Amino acid sequence: MKVEEIKRPAYIVLISVHGLVRGHDLELGRDADTGGQVKYVIELARALGEHSDVERVTLLTRRVVDSLVSPDYAEAEECLSAKASIVRIECGEAKYLRKEMLWDSLENFADNAYSYLKTQGRAPDIIHGHYADAGYVGARLSHRLGIPLVFTGHSLGRNKRNQLLASGVKRTDIEATYNITRRIQAEETTLAVAQRIITSTQQEIEFQYGLYDFYQPSLMRVIPPGTDLVSFYPPRVNESASFISEELKRFLKKPKKPMILAIARPDPKKNFVSLIEAYGESAELKEAANLVLVAGNRDDIREMEEVSKATMNDLLIAIDRYDLYGKVAFPKHHKPGDVPTLLRLATASRGVFVNPALTEPFGLTLIEAAASGLPVVATEDGGPSDIIGNCQNGFLINPLDTKLMAETLLNTLSNTKQWKRFSKNGVENVSRHYSWQSHVEQYLNVIRPLIEMQEPIERMVPERRPRFFRDRALFTSLDLNLIGDPQSLSQLLDVVKSNHKQVIFGIATGRRLGNALSALRQHQILVPDVLITGQGTEIHYATGLTKDAAWHRHINHLWNAEAVRDVLHEVHGLTLQPNSEQSDFQISYFVDSSVVSVQEVQQLLQRRELAVNVINSFGQFLDILPVRASKGLALRWCAEQLDFPLQNTLVAGVSGADADMLIGNTLGTVVDSRHRNELTSLAGSENVFFSNATYAAGIIEAMTYYGVPLMKERCNETPPSVH
Repeated sequence: MKVEEIKRPAYIVLISVHGLVRGHDLELGRDADTGGQVKYVIELARALGEHSDVERVTLLTRRVVDSLVSPDYAEAEECLSAKASIVRIECGEAKYLRKEMLWDSLENFADNAYSYLKTQGRAPDIIHGHYADAGYVGARLSHRLGIPLVFTGHSLGRNKRNQLLASGVKRTDIEATYNITRRIQAEETTLAVAQRIITSTQQEIEFQYGLYDFYQPSLMRVIPPGTDLVSFYPPRVNESASFISEELKRFLKKPKKPMILAIARPDPKKNFVSLIEAYGESAELKEAANLVLVAGNRDDIREMEEVSKATMNDLLIAIDRYDLYGKVAFPKHHKPGDVPTLLRLATASRGVFVNPALTEPFGLTLIEAAASGLPVVATEDGGPSDIIGNCQNGFLINPLDTKLMAETLLNTLSNTKQWKRFSKNGVENVSRHYSWQSHVEQYLNVIRPLIEMQEPIERMVPERRPRFFRDRALFTSLDLNLIGDPQSLSQLLDVVKSNHKQVIFGIATGRRLGNALSALRQHQILVPDVLITGQGTEIHYATGLTKDAAWHRHINHLWNAEAVRDVLHEVHGLTLQPNSEQSDFQISYFVDSSVVSVQEVQQLLQRRELAVNVINSFGQFLDILPVRASKGLALRWCAEQLDFPLQNTLVAGVSGADADMLIGNTLGTVVDSRHRNELTSLAGSENVFFSNATYAAGIIEAMTYYGVPLMKERCNETPPSVH
């Protein structure tokens, strides 16, 4: 497939947030987060960087500073090739955390990634997010930069939840372990705005993405990933004296028997226990072959993370129950370079590779096994159906049917003529279907139309006062925040006035402009430098309250107000607010939460494939906005316009409408935390302070807490360091 000419070489940004990502000595299988996805994004970045139509590739991942892992992961930048590099972005707490613990820090990652990209001379042409967390970050960057978003899920939350439920795991345990609801919502949000979704198989489109409300098959493209054909090849020399071969011999009484090889991290959905049961229940299979389980790396099972520890304990109990000592090998350590050797050893033994996972989004190890001439037996759920269909080198199985699993493995091992045919087919067809060169050619053909359609963001040029240098900002909501206590409001306004040469003052409110100005006059609040109204759908600048027309053009993306009104017209529990509260970009309702939940409204709009923001505030108001509009996104647009850093911006809010202003790199404050149930979920977020004081006094309390410089003239106590 020939790539049509791209007008200029493309600048591509890949995002893969979690795991341990570096360009050498990949720690694959170390834990649940450092596996096939890490290998894929590294190899994709390198392969794209080799193409003449690519100017450069930047892979953004999380910076990790932790004595328990290599200092490599703390390096800000790592070169992969002449045109490809890894850039590590600060993301909340510095130590290594599993991906389920990162959700509260993703806005921080997005803000820092945005700051990095703004230093690069030109904007990327494409942002490509990998997995739900990077999809969320990519969506935020896409909104702010106006750059097309491409998404690859790798594995999807809805499918994972269904498979775990089917295997007997309780719904409450799934939620506690995997934070699955938050992940699924992030996937829905990403699918709503992604302009292309790249999958590995057609089955993935139909049976995994098909479970989502934003299922849009017209935007999905199947591009099978490549494999490293330099490292993976059939046996050429005798490798029985290799390090990993000697490791296996420690476990096996008859190491020359055919090998049933499985490689995966210790995770319940990899289903190793069922494989052990299938092997242990079959006398014929135990006689015919050894079982080799490569389940990541470990020093001490007791020190592994809880999911991995529980899985390893279950694995060892199953081995003991069937008394498989001398027949099963489960080495403690292996290096990435040992995997090709293991596959060749299994091929040389006339063995078989097995992937018994409950679900397998793609199955890169199956391709590597095929390239090594090793026949495969794999789960029927996910990518293996396409791989085996293309390579014609093995069988699909129901991963929950242990009897059938044993019979299929025995059949593959015992039929010599069939084994040779599978081995030959695998080697030949991998080269045909799964080379990196082919992958990159197809990839560039997919993104080229998106690059050509892209229009740069137009921004207005606000009036400036060059004699003032204002590198700090205070943004606050209006109702039950500024308004409520005249005495503390007066004190706060005195501080703002006395520091107006250094501090930008902004108000963000759900009210329309006229209503907001009336409230300001009534409470004698000075007109701010920035007035964000309509829940973030309108921005006005002093002096003269100049409207930002470029913001209106920006948020019009994917907006269909008429369709939203049609969908919600007869929903019980929703009542349209008066016409004075409606606008072209804000559809406002009163909501009776005893009749309909905000989540139900959101799901209804998602099922109709309407990409919107659903904002709930004060327990009774519901606003439907364009997907690029919110108070937080408007605030960040203003930061770009007026050139003030988010890390010097104190933001105070009281309702759910304020949530995305308060997280990320801003100094967030939830005012009067005792009564703000809509914002309790922010308790674990970086830089979010919950004040005890109410109204404007809560903002003053936050200034003291953060040690904001503008309070030097007004605060007598010594401020604490910033948290």
